[in-house]
Amino acid sequence: MAATVTKAGTPYKSSGMLIWRLFFGLFGLMAAGVIWFSTARPITVLPRITLAPGFYLSDQNGERFTSEDLRGQIVLYNFTYTNCTDPCVATSQVMAEVQSRLLTVDASVPLKLVTFSIDPDRDDAAQMAAYSTELGADGSVWHWATGGAKQLKSVIGGGFGVFYDVREDGRFKLDPAFFLVDGSGVIRAEYRTEEPDIDIIMRDFGLLAAEVDHSEGIYRFAYEAAHLFSCYPR
Repeated sequence: MAATVTKAGTPYKSSGMLIWRLFFGLFGLMAAGVIWFSTARPITVLPRITLAPGFYLSDQNGERFTSEDLRGQIVLYNFTYTNCTDPCVATSQVMAEVQSRLLTVDASVPLKLVTFSIDPDRDDAAQMAAYSTELGADGSVWHWATGGAKQLKSVIGGGFGVFYDVREDGRFKLDPAFFLVDGSGVIRAEYRTEEPDIDIIMRDFGLLAAEVDHSEGIYRFAYEAAHLFSCYPR
């Protein structure tokens, strides 16, 4: 009777061992794949930092300009005012240089620049238009915008986390900063300096453009894996 039980139980034990071997084999392959993906970094992505703030402002043409107008576009933001000297001269020159190099980025979605003026009392539409023209801004690519003081403080200070404040002489203390935002309105890179490396900014535009171009099919899963395993630029 004992022999019969042993013989009858043998196939069951063999099947159980086979299942466990398959399980550990698949687990090992997955673990090896994770290690390879996180070290080899076959796809590089920019981190999804946080949602960019929404806004409802007016542009250099005196027309309504909102965050919804930029949906589906990759946008570089910065902040200034037309009466500013340091650090605004340097930051405006950075934006102008980026504008001149946008055509070098292979992108299937529009690439845009947006500058917010923090001085709405002096920077009306005409003033922003004149100043942007001096900088060689292409109005179809580089937008200038401003709005009410409280609204700007909420968007720039609260949403983007950029400090600025008015001084006794009427000028502003402003921390220089640039933000790269994707077509879904998510901040993907920030450069908190008055003269960031423009090559890095252009690289980041290219990374976002490539992610958009490969956001369908099997490539989508590869990009999500890159986010999961933090395959970010060094």
